Amino acid sequence: MEQTPEPAAILEPESPEMDALCAALAAGAEPIDRSGDWPTEQLRLCAAYGVYRWFLEPEKGGMGWAEADLLRGYLRLSAACLNTAFIITQASGALRRVAMAGTDISQKVLDDLVAGRTFMTLGISHLTTSHRHLGHCVLRAEEAAEGFLLDGFSPWVTGGLHADFVVVGAEFEDGRQILALLPMDLSGISCDPPVQFVALTGSHTAAVYLNRVHLDRCWLLAGPEPNVLLGAAGAKSGGLQTSALAIGLANRAICFTEEQGEERNNLLEPAEHLRNEYSQVEADLLALACGSSSCTTEQLRTRSNSLALRSTQAAMAAAKGAGYVQGHLAGRLCREALFFLVWSCPQPVMAANMCELAGIAD
Repeated sequence: MEQTPEPAAILEPESPEMDALCAALAAGAEPIDRSGDWPTEQLRLCAAYGVYRWFLEPEKGGMGWAEADLLRGYLRLSAACLNTAFIITQASGALRRVAMAGTDISQKVLDDLVAGRTFMTLGISHLTTSHRHLGHCVLRAEEAAEGFLLDGFSPWVTGGLHADFVVVGAEFEDGRQILALLPMDLSGISCDPPVQFVALTGSHTAAVYLNRVHLDRCWLLAGPEPNVLLGAAGAKSGGLQTSALAIGLANRAICFTEEQGEERNNLLEPAEHLRNEYSQVEADLLALACGSSSCTTEQLRTRSNSLALRSTQAAMAAAKGAGYVQGHLAGRLCREALFFLVWSCPQPVMAANMCELAGIAD
């Protein structure tokens, strides 16, 4: 019996290999949305096609993709399956922090991580002021024999139930912070069931709890120091990946409207207008990655959110009543677009989107 050949690594964002991966991801997107299951096969395919290697330098076992190419990759992945693309952002953020820490432990685990034999994610949102309680970080650290004691919880950890490791941040009483690679099989760790979201429930995002967990010092990635996230290595795209996912989702919605326009001429002008706007926003995204745009990251995020919301609603209008039936692509895209109003959305971006939604002119 002839064996199915292994997928070839994706060496550039526009390639037959990327086309094949995205076709497979798109085929599984609706079943995952419907069931809320963890996308095991989607992530296996991403690993087989070498997606995790995009984010690392060749000496670390990666492909050394430039930031603009990484964003082009995210544009493709998010148009195919936003749920999978979102999980990849969390895994790649953790992967980069581990790889660039340069510790003995990081070198030992890196091969399994980039090959997809193990899964890793981020648990650091609580280090920001938006996740503090009564002035204290919700995940606390104490010095202990040959390491640290971690106590508290990390909210909004994507895929924590499936993770072999989580990159966590914790804070000492004196305000110093650490980043560490947390093996999820340590005693005292538990996870909430996945939160049932409007969309992307398949990301299995939930809180991870640590009850006096002893962590050996060998797992330390950065710190102790104030504001450890400012000095720690990690994602280098300055928040642009979030905009890339919104733009990729918009592209899929616009494609749907264009397809409908092949039989209904009244859709052609709106679709063309949205396509032109997409091209402008995509160009600014890639220019920002190269440091050559007059647009700021926040301005781009505002425009990306707006385009995602409007283009998905246009797809719903183009689909008419069929789009409002559970399981239709247009309905799923509309629900997924709402995610960008709540995922790492800076206050100025939220304010600008609110003004647009309320019809308040700049």
